[in-house]
Amino acid sequence: MTDIAPELQHALIEHLSGCVTERRLARMHDVLAQRTGWLTVVLEDIFQPHNASAVLRSCECFGVQGVHIVEDRNDYTVSRDVALGASQWLDLDRWRTAEGRTIDACCDDLERRGYRLVAATPRPDAVRLEDFDVTAGPVAVMFGTELNGLTAPALARATEAVNVPMYGFTESFNISVSAALILRELSSRLRASDVAWQLDEQGRHDLLLRWLRRSIKGSDDVVARFLAQASSRE
Repeated sequence: MTDIAPELQHALIEHLSGCVTERRLARMHDVLAQRTGWLTVVLEDIFQPHNASAVLRSCECFGVQGVHIVEDRNDYTVSRDVALGASQWLDLDRWRTAEGRTIDACCDDLERRGYRLVAATPRPDAVRLEDFDVTAGPVAVMFGTELNGLTAPALARATEAVNVPMYGFTESFNISVSAALILRELSSRLRASDVAWQLDEQGRHDLLLRWLRRSIKGSDDVVARFLAQASSRE
């Protein structure tokens, strides 16, 4: 809820904080301090639930808050057994071609927000992961399907490409493995850099509010009562 005044938002956060344990709240603040919007992930047409869920789990573990899910031919399905609740802590933006929200629309949105569009691809002309400069600007790493990789329209929009060096006969990693390797490397180097990679204060407040609402049973009713009481006092 970002459409309410900052003072009221802070009061609402304080009110909801009283509905969770001190240990839970402290954990949220610890994790918030490690969250980043500098890195984001685009998943194009991933169809295997196991892989789709494993990527979400890696994003959550490495502190990547935003995930863009492009659904063209395939619906994106999350396996609860694999994701282990990771999706509830992430911001998932669904781009469904049937609704006019195409890969191009997704890329347009990311570029407007200053992201570099980086294709994850085994092509030999891609920059090796260890040589990729994560500090040059915010990064949106694009991953394609398990069988064919990114589509031609997605590759055409990418302004950069990165690959994970391989030394065996196999041509590519499983997508969930590739995502984990890339996110681990880039997030580690980002945290060791001088880049302002953490969420800003307003971003942390907005995210904390979303997490609190997702953690509290019947939170919609709790919020509605709080806002009604606040309005009656004005």
